[in-house]
Amino acid sequence: MTKEYRQPVYAPPAGSADMLLIRHGESMPAIAGQDFPMKDGHGDPRLHPQGERQAVAVGDRLKNDAFAKLYVTSLIRTHQTAAPLAGHLNMTPEVESDLREVHLGDWDGGLYRIKASEGHPAFDRMRKTGEWGEIPGAETTAQFKGRVEAGLRRIAAAHTDERVAVFVHGGVIAAAMSIATGCGPFAFGGAANGSISRIVVTGDHIAVRGFNDISHLEGL
Repeated sequence: MTKEYRQPVYAPPAGSADMLLIRHGESMPAIAGQDFPMKDGHGDPRLHPQGERQAVAVGDRLKNDAFAKLYVTSLIRTHQTAAPLAGHLNMTPEVESDLREVHLGDWDGGLYRIKASEGHPAFDRMRKTGEWGEIPGAETTAQFKGRVEAGLRRIAAAHTDERVAVFVHGGVIAAAMSIATGCGPFAFGGAANGSISRIVVTGDHIAVRGFNDISHLEGL
């Protein structure tokens, strides 16, 4: 009988941590002259009603999956986005503060969105160079990626051969993908609100298994 060698179906290697990175739902809009509430130097807006709907959709998408733990950052929009899934699974998320969004310095509190819309020269330089530090007072890209990697590896070390859901921010997802692939810092920028990406951490290696899945957001 001829032996067949079929293409394998992917499974995380033994000793891996399987991590879903879920971007928070849409947050409240920035308004000139009205700063967001602040948390440890970071703008901390709550979810927009559209973001609340996206959070419900995430919960419905993942409620039948098994997770060892749910993680959120120190910022309220991740807590709100995780809440529907946490309710379905009767789990209390744990905070991993190193996965909070990039610190935007003088532009935090909502001003970043306004400056980006206006095409401020510092914003244009940041996009061209991949350097967050072009923004006055902001974290550098190296500093940001360093703490994101530290947070991801801390979670991975605690969840060998387990799957976790981690509710984070668009900048964090871009940083994680850059760390995993060696691509430019903004190559994976723009993950949609409520989207699901996936990485698998095996020792020193981080593999990308999915990016910006929004199939559960159809109609939103």
